[in-house]
Amino acid sequence: MPVTTPPHGPSSTREPLSRARVLQAALQLADDAGLEALSMRKLAHALGVEAMSLYNHVRNKDDILIGIVDSVAGEIQVPSGGVDWRAAMRQRATSAHEALLRHPWATMLIVSGANVGPAMLTYVDTTLGCLREAGFSPEGADHAWNAMDNHIYGFTLQELNFPFEPGEYAEVAAAFVSQLPVETYPYLHELTHIVIDGRYDGLHDFTFGLDLILNGLEPH
Repeated sequence: MPVTTPPHGPSSTREPLSRARVLQAALQLADDAGLEALSMRKLAHALGVEAMSLYNHVRNKDDILIGIVDSVAGEIQVPSGGVDWRAAMRQRATSAHEALLRHPWATMLIVSGANVGPAMLTYVDTTLGCLREAGFSPEGADHAWNAMDNHIYGFTLQELNFPFEPGEYAEVAAAFVSQLPVETYPYLHELTHIVIDGRYDGLHDFTFGLDLILNGLEPH
């Protein structure tokens, strides 16, 4: 007698619900449609389950937000031992900036809430450890990493909310230059023409500000 395959074999078995699976789906939903699209109902729909079943794995929406922020923090390369502290901080800042650009919703969530997930705590602790080992006092290390993070978060928010695409900037400058008469705004007029002529893209450079901060820091 030929063997028949059951209509619902192992290959079609749904993956069991877990906290990790809930948070991964929430992260994807936030990435695709923003935090405003993240609700327990929409998350349950994305997972193909009833909303009440989510509460077996997460306490509430705030718990989910903490969890997905921690997932983003887990993507950031933390400082490692045996590396010059400025090089380690530059690598850390660049990695954080790139992770935040991949998840445009995350920066505001980080700067506006208490972030106590294990990945975020490791991110901060290893940063402080790198600076302490370099000779910074506890207070100096705290000031240093906050100065760097202020630049990371502020620059990232500015970049994410910049009203023009990079390729549009010269065109926008050309349309705007008539409002900058050289007699009244000589330096803005000059800079705008440099952008129009293609000699300067007018876009801010993340590493410029970062290097100013790093070069100005000394262990104390």
